Amino acid sequence: MAVPKKRTSISKKKIRKNIWKKNIYRISIKAFSLAKSITTGNSKSFLYSKEVIR
Repeated sequence: MAVPKKRTSISKKKIRKNIWKKNIYRISIKAFSLAKSITTGNSKSFLYSKEVIR
């Protein structure tokens, strides 16, 4: 027989949401620093062609 699950508390929802936001923030910082290093030409870990396609 199907029994409805208990409702997740608001505090648990907030904790899980904050963990998700923290991970997204870390990923965005890494992406921004990689973009910055590519534009300045200091990238050592990212291979790309310097030719401009027109």
